[in-house]
Amino acid sequence: MAAIMEAVDARSENGWGGAARIDAGHVESLALRMVAWPSVGGTPGEAEFAGRLQELLLEIPYFRENPDDLRIVDGYGDPKARNVAALVRGRGRRTIVLAGHYDTVAVDNYGSLRDLACEGFALRDALVAELSGRERTEQEEQALADLLGGDFLPGRGMLDMKSGLAVAVACLERFAADPDRHGNILFVATPDEERESRGMRAMRDALPSLAASLGIEIAGAINLDVTSDQGDGADGRAAYAGTIGKLLPFAMMVGCGSHASYPFEGISAQAMAAGVLARLEGNADLADRDHTDVSPPPICLEAKDLREGYEVTTPERFWLAFNWLYHAMTAEDLFRRFADEVRAGTTDAVTRFAAQSEAHSRRTGRKAGAVQPAPRVLTVGELRARAADIVGADFEALYADEERRHAQVDNPLVASRLLTDWLVGLARIVGPAAVVGFAGLHYPPSRLLDTDDDRSLREAIDGVRAELAAEPDRAVVWKPFFQGISDMSFLGQAAAGRDVVSANTPISRLVDHPPADALRFPVVNIGPWGREFHQRLERVHVPYAFGVLPEAVYRIARIVLDRP
Repeated sequence: MAAIMEAVDARSENGWGGAARIDAGHVESLALRMVAWPSVGGTPGEAEFAGRLQELLLEIPYFRENPDDLRIVDGYGDPKARNVAALVRGRGRRTIVLAGHYDTVAVDNYGSLRDLACEGFALRDALVAELSGRERTEQEEQALADLLGGDFLPGRGMLDMKSGLAVAVACLERFAADPDRHGNILFVATPDEERESRGMRAMRDALPSLAASLGIEIAGAINLDVTSDQGDGADGRAAYAGTIGKLLPFAMMVGCGSHASYPFEGISAQAMAAGVLARLEGNADLADRDHTDVSPPPICLEAKDLREGYEVTTPERFWLAFNWLYHAMTAEDLFRRFADEVRAGTTDAVTRFAAQSEAHSRRTGRKAGAVQPAPRVLTVGELRARAADIVGADFEALYADEERRHAQVDNPLVASRLLTDWLVGLARIVGPAAVVGFAGLHYPPSRLLDTDDDRSLREAIDGVRAELAAEPDRAVVWKPFFQGISDMSFLGQAAAGRDVVSANTPISRLVDHPPADALRFPVVNIGPWGREFHQRLERVHVPYAFGVLPEAVYRIARIVLDRP
């Protein structure tokens, strides 16, 4: 650590290798320029962004002189969007990656101001005028004060996360201007982070051959994604030693329909779903935890009766899909806990309904309805095996045809629900039963480990943190896990084999297939902070994003690269 601090002190005195400090106004202008290029996921703007970024990078003399160090890597999926990989070389093979995504969420929530959503200063003026002219919520009061105070700048993607991209570009420029640079900085800009990380997964898969062709060895990466802080930034100015994992487990209830006048002749799939929802929704006891952190509990994203028409009967099929974030347990542990809760919730519902049937029978003097058995719980893997037994040799072709029918369904929950419903019919499942599986891409958690490269990156960050600690409004804190879903789940992660997730995800495009030679290196997140990203009042904290952060990221990179 002492050696790290000596390096920090030496470079602080001399502008980090003799180069001028990064100009905050220049970083802001880069961010404004990129925000002005709309890049909503799945739109032509997203597809065009890589070419525009390539043109911007070619304005840097280094890339005009070394065009082979600027590469385009195709992403996965359709419509096609591309990754940009830009390398500035110094001496040696040691390399640090600066990474970020350029796609954004839609601009519809700006309402009448949607045409200004990508125009930072014009949007700020319009928001100030609009908020000033009416009654405001407490949240809007804070937004108005932020915008009038001058320290926050709005815009779609301004916070999430084109300010981070601007930081990376500025660091590349600074590095290229230093004739005494050691190592290399590789900037990676990817599409599709907001949906299925198809850009970063393609980049991860291409990275082994790309690194070999460039002659570099990656020692670590800094992801530049954003954090939200409703206070003074003390929580938002953070370095994250890992990222949280995400799974989307679902349960499809299969009940026994009955006429509404004779409810106890069956069991409603909706009642079974209510039993499951009561056990899972926001259940703090199910939140993943260890000595470092506590993840958010599972929360329901979708609850649907699968009937489309009106009938005076109880629903036979009902769908629940949950967001479950985790960091310490395994995917197998999470799926087992989910199945146990579904089994307990559906059993509780059937037991309660049977008791109501008996009570109703005593009041009317008529015979109670049939007692339903305890519900079965099947995994998607078991459901597929049952359907294959019934259909025979044609099953795989039939399944592939059905999946192709839903290939253009962009919503993973909808596509998963449709295919699972089809499988339930094909497998002739009768209720009461429940099918459990996964309805989305698995985002694995990551964390710093106890390896040389991991320790090197951590020590470099600690050195810069120590320098910033003297100024409370610039101080950066360590946090164990980035709480948002991000490309960190795939960047620098080692390959994983077929597991419980791939075996129980009905939609094949949602199953990740990392290559056996995927590179492993440490990744942290250090990005801008602001408020309300994805919302119409999305705004970045300007002094930190464009002043403090670029210098901090650059210094961390140089410490890592200067290590022998």
